[in-house]
Amino acid sequence: MLIPTPGLGLSGHAALALLVFAVIMWATEALHLAVTSLIILFIQPIIGVESFNAAVIGFANPIIFLMIGGFIIAEAIRKSGLAQRLTYAMLNKLGTSPGRSLFVAVFSTGLLSAFIENVVAFAMLLPIIKQIIPMMGVNDPDKGKSNFAKAMVLGASYGSLAGGFGTEIGTAPNLMAAAYTNIPFVDWMIFGFPLAIIMMLVIWKGLGWIFPAEVKGIIGGKETITSKMEGLGPMAKKEKIALVVLLFTIGLWVTTGITGLNSYSIALIGAVLMLAFKIIDWTDAQRNVDWGLIVFFGGALSLGAALLNTGAASWIIDDILALFGSDPSTLLIMIVLMIIAVLITQVMSNIALSAILIPLSVTLATAQGQPIGIYAVPIAIACSLSFMFPMADPTVAMAYGTKYVSIKEILKAGIPMVIIGIIATIIVILTIAIPFVLK
Repeated sequence: MLIPTPGLGLSGHAALALLVFAVIMWATEALHLAVTSLIILFIQPIIGVESFNAAVIGFANPIIFLMIGGFIIAEAIRKSGLAQRLTYAMLNKLGTSPGRSLFVAVFSTGLLSAFIENVVAFAMLLPIIKQIIPMMGVNDPDKGKSNFAKAMVLGASYGSLAGGFGTEIGTAPNLMAAAYTNIPFVDWMIFGFPLAIIMMLVIWKGLGWIFPAEVKGIIGGKETITSKMEGLGPMAKKEKIALVVLLFTIGLWVTTGITGLNSYSIALIGAVLMLAFKIIDWTDAQRNVDWGLIVFFGGALSLGAALLNTGAASWIIDDILALFGSDPSTLLIMIVLMIIAVLITQVMSNIALSAILIPLSVTLATAQGQPIGIYAVPIAIACSLSFMFPMADPTVAMAYGTKYVSIKEILKAGIPMVIIGIIATIIVILTIAIPFVLK
């Protein structure tokens, strides 16, 4: 029998128990991740967390449709041959060594995700990454034995998260913080882009060290790339149409402030255009959308909503804040709030988490007589340090879905990245960002 904790009802207590169960099951992979997510759905009404109708609300989250649209666009880019052409063009310009290829993976997704959704940036680059890996002589990367393949998919995933630090529109938590602090767009870029570049460099070098490449470079070097580019010949009609649709879709993502469209619906517009112009057919789309990954992520979003709606998330935060005492230092609060954000964002939607933590941080700063951005900005960034588990972010889930990398390996790479991310964020906030967050 569950004994209610003061300030937390039975449903909240049950939600915490479900959180512990989910983390253990996902971390150990005792069952397929999607199966654990299905358990999360039907167990909620049984243990008194939510009704089943409320539990499945995670599958109505717009991010699910962003993932579906991203999968379809990525498959269209691949099947049209455009991904192959872009791969050879980038390698021809940037070099053919494993280190330079990893640089391409990290910085391409990172710079894109500063202006468009990180899921979309990752989905667009994933087909290109899958082209580069076998060119290095890697066979069967989905057997999980290639360090180079692991570094490439995680580099693109982590790079997309780090790139989002650069602008207010880079991540949903950034937008939330900007709404409360009223930091101008350009001001955020002044401190956000240095942080993004620092983290992308750390990811590039860090993953190269954690997963030392077992390959030396593209077989045949630059001559191979030149030969393959010549072999492609001029762009085919399908490639041209795919490129136009892709550029049109990117244009819509970059101009959301003008058009009023959101990133989620734009992903579906791009996907439908790829289908309408017959770049791919529905059979291709159906086959290449990872539906198990969609089920897994829907379950994770359902769990996050349960923690939020039952008050369990707020209870955790309030109890930890009470440990500070009556007169804690600003730096201590900043560090602890960031650690809380980092830990919870591994199992909860960063959008929902930022919706809890940022208003709380603004209230706390106001009560202390501090500028309202002093905690809100670092918390927003911490909410996107989602490097440790597949359920932390759709890009990490998609990287895991390639089967190139295991959960233990994601954790192995993610922990040092998170620690460095917290340290780098605090340094940037207390130096470059001071004139802007202290307004």
